[in-house]
Amino acid sequence: MSSISLIFKQFSKSVLLLACFAVWGVSAKAQGDPAKGEATFKSAGCTSCHKIDVRSTGPALGPLISSDTNDKWLTAWIHNSQALVQAGDPKAKKIFDDYAQTVMPPYPQLSDGDVADILAYVRADWKKLEEAKAKAGPVAGAAVDQGPSSVTVYILIAIVVIAFIIILVLNRIISALERLLSSKRLLPVEETLAADGSVVLADKYVFLRKILKNKKLVFFILLCGTVAMGSLTWVTLWNTNVHQGYQPVQPIKYSHELHAGVMKIECQYCHSGAFKSKNASIPSLNVCMNCHKSVKTESPEIHKIYDALGYDPGTQKYDEKKAKPIQWVRIHNLPDFAYFNHSQHTTVGGIKCQTCHGPVETMKEVYQYSPLTMKWCIQCHKRTDINIKGNGYYENMLAVHDLIKKGAKVTPAQLGGIECGKCHY
Repeated sequence: MSSISLIFKQFSKSVLLLACFAVWGVSAKAQGDPAKGEATFKSAGCTSCHKIDVRSTGPALGPLISSDTNDKWLTAWIHNSQALVQAGDPKAKKIFDDYAQTVMPPYPQLSDGDVADILAYVRADWKKLEEAKAKAGPVAGAAVDQGPSSVTVYILIAIVVIAFIIILVLNRIISALERLLSSKRLLPVEETLAADGSVVLADKYVFLRKILKNKKLVFFILLCGTVAMGSLTWVTLWNTNVHQGYQPVQPIKYSHELHAGVMKIECQYCHSGAFKSKNASIPSLNVCMNCHKSVKTESPEIHKIYDALGYDPGTQKYDEKKAKPIQWVRIHNLPDFAYFNHSQHTTVGGIKCQTCHGPVETMKEVYQYSPLTMKWCIQCHKRTDINIKGNGYYENMLAVHDLIKKGAKVTPAQLGGIECGKCHY
């Protein structure tokens, strides 16, 4: 009996020890503060590469961390992921290879408590998202459309038939009343008496004929009509090819108010050609991907960029076979015979983009702000002051003029005659 009691005591101690370890493990995982974890997650810059439920530059953290209960390994990964990769850790190598061997920067400055807070925040946020999806249930649009019932169809047919019958009856009643009134001479009819006393209907156009006999009045009407038609023709011809206010629908809803206004992004970041060439140029989609590879990836408008580039946000790879150009609609159009150089106005003249294009930083959809007519350009050239000091272009012109005054030889090259834009525009 003593041996049995001794075995029982040892077994009880083992069970209690395992229970203590389990409770300690649960309490260790629950000790993280989700609120502090959210603040640390954002301040450490984790949002630039990671999202809770969507794959970005790095994996979606919600399903990854919630399924992995080894907090010790996750802490070591966050502190220095490359150390685990170089040590040959299979889990670390798999993640590193799945994400095109993108190196995650180490975070040795985060304490174990900070990491525990981040893990608690990710698990809590992922749990909320899962609960929200469960409450939402299946998509309502997935129901099968069975079409209208036969009763509804019969009711509509009956309504059409009844309405047709009512219209026929009303027409018959109106015709009968008109015949009755005509027979009793109750309808108002203009009439006159003939010499023999018989009734003669009056001429309906007698007033118009009186007007036509008045030659002065006819001349005045023709003169007013000629002036009106001439003015209309002049205004129409004057505004030919003037598209002020033109605002076409673009294939992607790009907001200049958000990017240039709220985000304070400089115009030349996207339209770099305006400062070094004739054309301002439409930015390539690679410029958009500098930010939108990880920003607003859930937006349907951003997915239009992905589709045009053949980019798969899940694998973060490009498929050139699926790539296709975006058909942007040109807003500002000049006649073929008009030459305009953006760099000459912005770099040499120092003119701001808003001078011609208006307050684009307040436009959700860009439209043609200025008329872009010859008169408008000439007025601008008359009232704009030129700052010659410190401007290399005008300093060169002054130097050439000094050579001309001295009677020295001056070639077209010195006047900019070998610049590309002089011939190729």
